[in-house]
Amino acid sequence: MQLEPEFSRKRSRWLWIGLFLAAAVLSLSLHRPNLAEAAAMQLPLSTKGAQIVDASGQTVLLRGVNWFGIETETQVPHGLWIRDYKEMLAQIKGLGYNLIRLPYAVQSLRAATISGVDFTIGSNRDLQGKTPLEAMDVIIQEAQRQGLMILLDSHRLNNQRIPELWYGDGFTEADWMDTWKLLATRYQKQPNVIGADLKNEPHGRASWGTNDRATDWRLAAERAGNAVLAIAPHWLIVVEGVERNVPGQKLARHWQGGNLEGAGRYPVRLNKAHKLVYSPHEYGPGVYNQPWFSEAAFPKNLLNRWEIGFHYLASRNIAPILIGEFGGRQVDASSKEGIWQRQLVSFIQQKKLNFAYWSWNPDSSDTGGILQADWRTVDQAKQRLLNQLLSVSGFVGNARSISQSALPSSPTISAAARTAAIAPSSSDQQLQVQATIQSDWQTGFCTAIQVTNHGSSSSRNWRLKFQMNQATIRNSWNGTFSHQGSRYTVEPPEWGRVIEPNQSVALGFCAAKRGADYRLKKLAVSGL
Repeated sequence: MQLEPEFSRKRSRWLWIGLFLAAAVLSLSLHRPNLAEAAAMQLPLSTKGAQIVDASGQTVLLRGVNWFGIETETQVPHGLWIRDYKEMLAQIKGLGYNLIRLPYAVQSLRAATISGVDFTIGSNRDLQGKTPLEAMDVIIQEAQRQGLMILLDSHRLNNQRIPELWYGDGFTEADWMDTWKLLATRYQKQPNVIGADLKNEPHGRASWGTNDRATDWRLAAERAGNAVLAIAPHWLIVVEGVERNVPGQKLARHWQGGNLEGAGRYPVRLNKAHKLVYSPHEYGPGVYNQPWFSEAAFPKNLLNRWEIGFHYLASRNIAPILIGEFGGRQVDASSKEGIWQRQLVSFIQQKKLNFAYWSWNPDSSDTGGILQADWRTVDQAKQRLLNQLLSVSGFVGNARSISQSALPSSPTISAAARTAAIAPSSSDQQLQVQATIQSDWQTGFCTAIQVTNHGSSSSRNWRLKFQMNQATIRNSWNGTFSHQGSRYTVEPPEWGRVIEPNQSVALGFCAAKRGADYRLKKLAVSGL
């Protein structure tokens, strides 16, 4: 997103106070499993026509969130003044996302310090004394252990605003290119770093297909994309659109970064085939009340706009589409923003597009986030809408450091993760439960639980029980966790009490350790 007076945008101002509200039950994650989609993908990724595919040729759908902050004055992802970074990653994974689009600024990655982190919280001590780049290392490596992919996003040059072009604000094209080369070198052996979103929201003077080296974003994307692929040939190269200045464009106005009308006639030409992904950004009237929201044909006019603006690239089997940003506060069926957002989610679902939602953070002033202001509680209505798109899982992570051996073609689960699976001691005839420790560190851990109805009829008013001796739950989602001593009972939220055949409910929690005997025992589920 762009912070220009025209749009009255102030996304990156984050909250320092009022964040200490009690955590509440998070939203339902309910979906119909698909065995092909649920299989662990094998990295690295490539493209095949309009699809992103893994190393085995299986189609992959990227379902992501934007977790911003490195591109701001804190120079580290936001929210760590109140949350453990491992706990934050576990919650993202637990809600069904498989990708984090991670914005950065060139200025931030050259800096020596980070701020806005409470180093006394859990694993945040891992970040103490780190530079922004070193903090990025830590977060990316933990994301891999938890099975989350990372898309690096050159969001800004300085840490104050988004420039029109890939240079400016005191930085040259060489500065921008050198930063991408640095990151490609640093993360070329980090399997879960899947690609480079080369420049966030080119706009203003930025053009496409004009052959003006100073402004033609398509040419700059070729230069940077080929430089990255020379170092990390397995990465995806993600190229956003512009705002205007496209010869022969049909639509008079676009969002910044949303105009890909020129990519069909003037494609980005990379030296390595099957690595190009096009990435528009799309917003509703809550960000800026564009003229098309007031047309008589709204919301039906949106479909034509999206086809002309970017989706024709997928319709013609030219390249995959990743909607790198979309979001808004309203998701209801009556407000214009809610109608727009519902329409886009339906479009993404029908067309099987990839996306990264803006944003995970609640401190995006014009859109809000998936998290509410306490940085723990999920916006239930927003997450319920996005749940329609979350029927895919991430890859199975393994713990490898940046300096270790060459990129494996298909990362496999680590020994630690293999022993983290918790078998149920009993189960209902219809319902089966599976629990897995997503993340395990010195003072805490996070556990994901999935309850699945394998029967032929609905299961109602189910309950989950388990024993946990030496741990204290700090944060939970999709259930009400109560206990007497070490015996726990979990009741589903009202909207998740019924599980239809072949459907699942995902829930989970993060807990602080009080001793060595902290793992779940006697896990069982029952229903009516």
